[in-house]
Amino acid sequence: MLAKHKGHVLVVPNQHFDNIYELPLEYATEIHRAAQLTAFAMKDTYRCDGITTRQHNEPAGSQDVWHYHLHVYPRYKRDLFYFTKGFQTNPDKRVIYA
Repeated sequence: MLAKHKGHVLVVPNQHFDNIYELPLEYATEIHRAAQLTAFAMKDTYRCDGITTRQHNEPAGSQDVWHYHLHVYPRYKRDLFYFTKGFQTNPDKRVIYA
């Protein structure tokens, strides 16, 4: 059974940057400020056990969308996050965290 990560958020700049190498420092600062605020909101709202952020660069780094973005995931003990490989199945068959 795959875990559902309730509240997964993407932080995306309005201006185009392919990846982290092109991202200006002032954008990086604001993106991480938004990610931090999101993480606090997730902890408060979902009562999750932790937070994971992910950002991929270049094909060898698993980048498959050529626009910089940062994923913010709420995490739970034994949530099988790293076994999902980023793919989800039918939402009705996913684990729901209350």
